Amino acid sequence: MRKAFICPTKYVQGENELLNLGYFVASYGKNALLIAHKDDIARVQDKLDATCKKFGVELIESPFTGECSRAEIERLRKIGKENKCKCIIGLGGGKAIDTSKCVAEGVTPLIIVPTIAATDAPTSHSAVVYTEDGAFDDYFYFKRSPSVVMIDTTVIANAPVRFLVSGMGDALSTYFEARATNASYSNVNAGLPCGARNSARPDGLKPGPCPTAKGTMAAMALATLCYKTLLADGMKAKAACECKVVTPALENIVETNILLSGLGFESGGLAAAHAIHDGLTVLPGTHHYYHGEKVAFGTICQLVLENAPEEELYEVIDFCLDVGLPVCLKDIGVESITKEELQAVAEKSCIPEESIHAMPFPVTTDMVAAAIIAADKIGREAKYGE
Repeated sequence: MRKAFICPTKYVQGENELLNLGYFVASYGKNALLIAHKDDIARVQDKLDATCKKFGVELIESPFTGECSRAEIERLRKIGKENKCKCIIGLGGGKAIDTSKCVAEGVTPLIIVPTIAATDAPTSHSAVVYTEDGAFDDYFYFKRSPSVVMIDTTVIANAPVRFLVSGMGDALSTYFEARATNASYSNVNAGLPCGARNSARPDGLKPGPCPTAKGTMAAMALATLCYKTLLADGMKAKAACECKVVTPALENIVETNILLSGLGFESGGLAAAHAIHDGLTVLPGTHHYYHGEKVAFGTICQLVLENAPEEELYEVIDFCLDVGLPVCLKDIGVESITKEELQAVAEKSCIPEESIHAMPFPVTTDMVAAAIIAADKIGREAKYGE
């Protein structure tokens, strides 16, 4: 059996860690292309200025337009080449980070600096690319993972609490999806070579043969620790973020949201929770909710779909209620749903390339629709008494 595990070269996390950014830039050269939205730069400008002065490096600003599109990727590549940048820095949220992965691919080292802990994307070797008007375009998988993932927990603590909670929602699915993938002996993203699913990559490479791989014991162990840490420290970390302070619990949850969940999903596998998230995106009411918020409800749906023990199901629901994650459709902007809408969600969740087929049993659209309706009722009763 072929197994695979993938991870960044270095992960570093701590209070005011951004002050050490210049050290990593200097290890590659004298300058770096900084891909970040102007608002994110403004939040940490004093630290960027301090680290550049301390380590004698220069950050070349883009500025990033806010969309991870092919045109933006090409524009930023030209800036990097013109300035002979020795590395790429992706600073901010998901789209800036994904854009930096595309710009750096196969050319220069990549440093990822999230300013929020809302998803587990920073550690991965993949990116989601959109059209210039924001519609989904394609998934890209790269030759290598980021060179450095740097987390300044002081910055995370001062970001809106909802981002941290959303990250917990994304991390919540990690164990259950890895467990399902492991039980079904399904393939994991860590086995994908560059170009495996890309129709037209930004660097022009065409899809190649795709050797598959299963998850490792290490990935399963990380996914398990991810869930245990959420239960132990999630509520305490939220309280710390509300007070804009860094505590051991906050440090643990930042590591959980980004590192444990990131390695767990990429090397442990995705299953129904993320597929149902993708299906829910056809409903306009969900568009104002974050990825992790929808994944949290998707996790409850997966547990219903697989008929998980009642104790486990309510443990997850109680956790969501404690930290403020959605437990029903109403919580993600869907007050009511028609049969036609439910069918559209189920069909999108079950397209051939979706991760729902990593469940350890065959899944149909009728099963998904039933699980969503049942999960919605259970969640409404738990939260609203309906």
